[in-house]
Amino acid sequence: MKRDTIVALATGAGRAGVAIVRVSGPQARDVLSAITAREIPSPRLTARRAFFEPNTRVLIDDGLAVFFEAPASFTGEDVIELHVHGGAAVIAAIIDACLVQTGVRIAEPGEFTRRAFENGKLDLAEAEGLADLVDAETEGQRRQALRQVRGALSAVYEGWRTQLIEAAALIEAEIDFPDEDLPGALARRAGPLLEALAAAMSRHL
Repeated sequence: MKRDTIVALATGAGRAGVAIVRVSGPQARDVLSAITAREIPSPRLTARRAFFEPNTRVLIDDGLAVFFEAPASFTGEDVIELHVHGGAAVIAAIIDACLVQTGVRIAEPGEFTRRAFENGKLDLAEAEGLADLVDAETEGQRRQALRQVRGALSAVYEGWRTQLIEAAALIEAEIDFPDEDLPGALARRAGPLLEALAAAMSRHL
């Protein structure tokens, strides 16, 4: 089943000098073509564009467009970002112009990040870190969230996973092959490993 293309304001609500509207999904290229009537800019290169309502060709704004080609984008899909003036009327008109394209809808809260997770661009810990980074109010919170986004917590978890797999292998080998000529007391060797792992988890908490 073909996935919908989603659109939403990517910057904070309220009046500002600049706002960014993000579009992600299979129709992203078509959206950009329809509202600019120009060629798609080269991936990751910012291009100045006039943005129009697709049906009436009424000018909405003059701004910048950036195209991120799948899979090298935040969501892993084709993504466009429209950098426009940050007035409420401009933002609403740009989003409405994107919605003219068939198969485009307003994104649900957190849907861009969810698609990044589903497409393997972020793991769960990194996605949670991104939410923490957006909510960070202190320097300490910012630093911790950024480390999580950059995979520090994921590396810790992966180390724990490796140790658990090793312990499980030792125990299962003794259970599954009791009559084989295996090194003695395999299961007992898992004990210190699990104790060390439990201590590491306690320190982390």
